[in-house]
Order: sequence, then structure tokens, then C-alpha cells
Amino acid sequence: MNQPICPSARLRSFVAAIALGAALLTGAAQAQTYDLTMAVITAPGDGYSILTASVPERVAKATGGRVKVTVSDSLVPPAQMATAVREGRVDLSAALHTYLAADEPRMGIFNLPGLINDIKEYKQVCDAFWCEDTRKIWKEKWGAIVLAEGAWCTQQLFSKDPIRKVADFKGKRLRVHNPQTAEVVNALGGKPVAMPTTEIFPALERGVIDGVFISTCVGGALEFWRIAKNVQNWSLGPINGWAILVNPDSWQKLPADVQKQVRGAMDAVQQEAFGKYDEFVANARHAMEKNGVTFWVATDEQRAELMQPKYVGPAYDAWNKRAKQVGFDGPAYLDRVRKVLGKTETQ
Repeated sequence: MNQPICPSARLRSFVAAIALGAALLTGAAQAQTYDLTMAVITAPGDGYSILTASVPERVAKATGGRVKVTVSDSLVPPAQMATAVREGRVDLSAALHTYLAADEPRMGIFNLPGLINDIKEYKQVCDAFWCEDTRKIWKEKWGAIVLAEGAWCTQQLFSKDPIRKVADFKGKRLRVHNPQTAEVVNALGGKPVAMPTTEIFPALERGVIDGVFISTCVGGALEFWRIAKNVQNWSLGPINGWAILVNPDSWQKLPADVQKQVRGAMDAVQQEAFGKYDEFVANARHAMEKNGVTFWVATDEQRAELMQPKYVGPAYDAWNKRAKQVGFDGPAYLDRVRKVLGKTETQ
């Protein structure tokens, strides 16, 4: 004969069922994993590649394995890193500001000759206002959220013949990667050439170009010095920034606690990008010096000759013209940069 169940027992059973359901749902949510694809540029030896290659491990550790990031350098052409994120072709990318400078001049302030000359000055301007400005621009124009900032190793001029006087630039075909340096090379009587990194070595071999402006670390790792034996530092656009971007829709799919964990991992990437910057550059230099490479640095007098208005003026004129077209006061913006650095317009 069945015994009647008391109301309190029914209530306890009901509560237990709800608790079990909630626990199952919570467990399912905690067990959910997320796969993200990240596009990067081929840049062997540079802090850019070292740090972006570490993202999968850092994110997996920070999220307890809930987020898996797959990094690839063959998914997206370098100039499309930002648009690929905007269009949702990839979830993440490590994009270069430089490739966007022709469209948005604020992305290329560090390529203006004589304005920002080393990583310390770059970080000063970044922390003061520029990185916040560019985060807004990334969001408004490219629909991207910035997770980390960094910079390429100091730029060098690798050339087949010595370029150690201003007059040596005349007639030289030099690979450049930004419109500001192109203007200066033009004014010096040289011929600026745009070219992907993968085409540089054969172009040097065939004599298509006479030299290349490129990261110390990348130029060293790709052994451009075997053909372009002269490695020179004229401080023309010496610092180039990069940023790790994420598509907003991809980002919003992550729970708030996971977003916080990912941000923590990316904060560590950024701290290392700036904290180990000098180490990355020094390692590349030492590796090349072991192979007999001698680094040449322009003297203050030689740089002063290069920084004459007739050579650098066209770069500033073009930059300010584009600023006006975009809709902001170029000279005022540059004055803001100089104020942060304690410089005058002539410095």
C-alpha cells in the first residue's frame, strides 16, 4: 500500500530538483569553450612575433583552457589586418598603425621625421593621450577593440651601398612602409618603393631595390645583411607601433569573467612589449654583430642636415593636408605631441 508523501517532503524534492538543474546549467556554462582565430604578420625575430606567438598559451592559462586562440600568418595580407577584424573574417589580429596612416594620419605620427625618436618618447605620447585617441579611432573607423599595444624593433636602413651622407640617398631605390618616410626619400632625391616583406630579399638580389627600411629584428632574422651589408640608423621613422585588435561581436560572445581573464593576459603582453623592447633590439644587434655586421648611426650633425625643412617639410605638409581632409587640426595635434615631449617645432 502506497504511503502518502507529506507536503514538506514534496517541497524538499522540488527544491532539490531546481538546485540540481541550476548546478547542471552552471556546469555547462563553465565547461563551454571558445575558439578564436588571430591573424598576424610574418616578422621573424621581432618582439611582435615573439609576443603574438605567446598569445594562445597566455590566454589558455588565464582562462583555464576555456579560450583557444589559433594564430596564423597566412590568413590575411598585412595591409588588411584591421579590415579583416572589422569584417569578421578573423576574431583577432595584430595590426600595424603604419599601414593605415595614409587614410588616418594620426595613426602615423611616429613616422614623422624628428618628432618621436625612441621607444621612451613613443611610450610618453602613448600614455599621455595618443593611445586613447587611437583606441577611439580603431573603434569608430575599423570597428575594433584594442586589447594590447606594442612597437616594432628600431628601424634600420639596410643598403647594398653605404648611405652615410645626405647626398648618398640620391637615386637610391629604397623600400619604405609609410607615406611620411616616402616623402622624405623623395625630397632627398631617392625613389621610395612599397613592397611586402616577403619580396624584399629577391628584390635586393635582383637589384630591383638598393635598400630597405625595416625593423632591426626582422632585417637581422631574414638576413638582409648578407646582401645589404650596410646597416644604418638615420632615425627616419624609428618606431612603429602595433596593436592587438578584437572584433566586437567575437568579444561579446565571451562571458564577462572570461573577458576579464583575457584582458589580464593581454595586459601582460603589453607590459612585456615595452618592458623588453630594448632587450629584443639588443639581441638582434648582437646576433648580427656575431656575423660581422657593423652598425652605423648618424651623428647629430648629419641628422641635423637631414632634418632640414627642404627634406622633411614635404612629409609634414602632406600629413597636415591629410589631417585637414580627415577633419582635425594637424598643427595643433603635433603641438600637443611636442608639449608632452618638451620639444619645440624646430627640434
